[in-house]
Amino acid sequence: MDSPLLPLYMQLADRMARSVRAGTLKRGERLPSVRELAGQHGVSLSTAVQAYRWLEDARLIEARPRSGYFVAARPPRLPEPQVSRPDKASRMVQLDQLGAQVMALSQDPSFVSFGAACPGPELFDQDRVRRAMTRAVTRHRDLLCTYPIGPGMEETRRAVARHALGLGCVLDPDEIVMTNSALEAISLCLRAVCKPGDVVALESPTYYGFLEILQSLHLRALEIPTHPRHGMSLDALQLAFETQQVKAVLSVPTLSNPLGACMPVAERRRLAGMLARHEVALIEDVIYNDLSEQEDKRRAVKSFDTTGHVMICGSFSKTIAPGLRMGWVEAGRWGQVLRQMKAVESGAQTSVLELALADLLTQPGGGASLRNLRATIATRVDQARQLIAESFPKGTRVSDPAGGFILWVELPESLDATQLYEACLEEGIVIAPGLMFSASPRFRHCVRLGVGGKWGVEHPRALRRIGSLAKGLMATPRDGALAA
Repeated sequence: MDSPLLPLYMQLADRMARSVRAGTLKRGERLPSVRELAGQHGVSLSTAVQAYRWLEDARLIEARPRSGYFVAARPPRLPEPQVSRPDKASRMVQLDQLGAQVMALSQDPSFVSFGAACPGPELFDQDRVRRAMTRAVTRHRDLLCTYPIGPGMEETRRAVARHALGLGCVLDPDEIVMTNSALEAISLCLRAVCKPGDVVALESPTYYGFLEILQSLHLRALEIPTHPRHGMSLDALQLAFETQQVKAVLSVPTLSNPLGACMPVAERRRLAGMLARHEVALIEDVIYNDLSEQEDKRRAVKSFDTTGHVMICGSFSKTIAPGLRMGWVEAGRWGQVLRQMKAVESGAQTSVLELALADLLTQPGGGASLRNLRATIATRVDQARQLIAESFPKGTRVSDPAGGFILWVELPESLDATQLYEACLEEGIVIAPGLMFSASPRFRHCVRLGVGGKWGVEHPRALRRIGSLAKGLMATPRDGALAA
């Protein structure tokens, strides 16, 4: 559905962009002329020209001299990663310092980084954020000298509830608790429903930050088979419910990290019903929902919850302002327990930051900013997939997410991604080895590549070099001797 807040040319461009990415408009297909496009959609010539220019900037179409506009060539359809097949038994999480090292190096400006799943500052309207901060401080400077208490500023909780309507959720602002981050919200949820030794089911592979939380809380990880496009297998989850004492499910149904999978809407409804029948909590992370190119995949499992078994957590660090570092949670039937835990452990957030966030959430034009963000990162992902196809070893598989800025790369099984990581570091490049994303060594031959951070001319060159290094390791035995 088109937003009336968007300029007309962007409404038109967005409709065409979705058709291109869905394959309705095929690569190389000739598009209507500017005059024809204007006539078909009842818009002015200038609106049609602006729409085509926007699509050109997003590299979805190309203009050919004296021939007109055509759908641009798309990256080749590479094989996607295989469905994961984790162990059927849960296990305690025992991580080393690899994840911390990758994150530290990703912040080092002397490295070209693909290691973090963090968007770069150039992707955001920094002036818009600065103005919101200035207004909050100017209008509410007394709050800088007032100790904050409670679950969060009422204006912010109302703004979050309004935002949640776009996820299909009708939330009571009084039940929303503001947190210091989405990870804090998730940690609070796990502590509200679990005790040490309990089993938590989650995707496989999964976000390494989740594993770190499970390790710190002494919880057992039960990894569930996960499809690279459709997400967690609910049949496998049902079997887990029947055979194990699963206390909670921790899931990212939209653009899971690191696979980028999106659970079909019908499966989301089914999952809500399963949780109610088995009386199991779902901790749903919706941090990436707004980055989905498919509107239906932005709908949260929480929207189907009628029994309070879904605890929904989010933040706006990937879409509005990473520096605000503000999260939120609506914990369903565990709301009161979570509010008490939050008050005891970390109290309230900085009030002026919350008010700046509320300002940003309620300003007109937010939809246009999100569409621009999606278009920009989609272009980067397309470019990265093209480079992987050209440069990485034969047999490489790569995800094709419907949004977001993360790629999961499955290398030939004979290649050790940790060795590749070390070889990349020697050349000033950071990647995230697959061992970070499981409690088992199952993904030793995989890597996660984040393309949302700083992006310059050196990044395509670095991707090609990663491919060259991988090919070199393929030609070298594990013991380091030269290949025979």
